Amino acid sequence: MTTGEKQVKAVSVHQGHRARMKERLRQEGLGSFADHQVLELLLFYAIPQRDTNELAHRLLRHFGTLSGVLGASFEQLQEVPGIGAHAASLISMMPELFRRYQKDRWENRVQITSLTELAEFACSLFVGVERETFHLICMDTQNRIIAAPRLAEGVVNEVRIYPRTMVELALRHNAKSVALTHNHPGGSLKPSAADIDLTRNAIRTLRPIDINVWDHIIVCGDQYYSFSKMGMLFCD
Repeated sequence: MTTGEKQVKAVSVHQGHRARMKERLRQEGLGSFADHQVLELLLFYAIPQRDTNELAHRLLRHFGTLSGVLGASFEQLQEVPGIGAHAASLISMMPELFRRYQKDRWENRVQITSLTELAEFACSLFVGVERETFHLICMDTQNRIIAAPRLAEGVVNEVRIYPRTMVELALRHNAKSVALTHNHPGGSLKPSAADIDLTRNAIRTLRPIDINVWDHIIVCGDQYYSFSKMGMLFCD
């Protein structure tokens, strides 16, 4: 067999494998796929004519988990041999794309009717976010989410969140009620003293202008801590 024939045969095998993977996706969804197969499938769309199975395994070995791969930056992904600009762009876009999807989905809901729904929206803001980040969820008189602008990024003890900033954002979006939310990437849901002070300052600042603070929700993965649920939503 000549070199050219071997190359044609290799391309044919890869194309057949890709067709079978895509058909399986249509039939079964992603639920039955292993993590490396999810990455392999994603890489199909950035690397059109190459076996992506080994590359998917290489990514998992480098970053440890599927979430680690998807949460990596463009620059970090390109450190893995075989990952070029197209693949790095596609992979690093995934968490932001999901956040945009969730934001659009939730902000077009008719109404937030429970703490659980509010907490689910809060959790969606932090998909793939590795740094501690704060958002102000703004709602109208019908408890519909208007916007969820970012207040700050960093560690609460290091980043000052000024009451003036909360007021400006709430008024800019014509909010009638708000909820504070931030994530704890380190893994603990327990609120810090700074988290408690921030909550009390928010209530003291927004109450005089008739903006109600619904809650302060701390997110860690798919778990959350609700100040309201735990009886911690007070300012005195």
